[in-house]
Amino acid sequence: MNTSGVWSSKTDLWETPQAFFDKLNEEFHFERDVCALPENAKCEKYYTPEQDGLSQEWTGVCWMNPPYGRQIGAWIKKAYATAVSGGGTVVCLLPARTDTKWWHEYVMRGEVRFIRGRLKFGGSKNSAPFPSAVVIFKGVQHGDGES
Repeated sequence: MNTSGVWSSKTDLWETPQAFFDKLNEEFHFERDVCALPENAKCEKYYTPEQDGLSQEWTGVCWMNPPYGRQIGAWIKKAYATAVSGGGTVVCLLPARTDTKWWHEYVMRGEVRFIRGRLKFGGSKNSAPFPSAVVIFKGVQHGDGES
């Protein structure tokens, strides 16, 4: 079994499985993919690495499958801050790294849905070497308290 691509740290980009995304999109109706490449963007509107999604304003209902490297904490912080500020809702596909600082500081403040089994990212033959979770940071409604 050749696992060199999925089991290595050659990349920190893990393309979201389309069928998995489609199910979530039915529920959330995503408007923007805040962290994408042109060839794997899940929404019509998206930010590429060159556009630096971390420096952009996120509004509406956003999808985020961030790079899973050392900078992941900055992406999670931005997702949480976007929701808290009322900027929008951010739904994140993340590695379930429950022992990390970013998990405890931000993820546990959102809605966490653990994924049963392991995802097969980007059409890979093999499942990922880590468990995953969907984390939802819902935008705060501002106003007089009535919905």
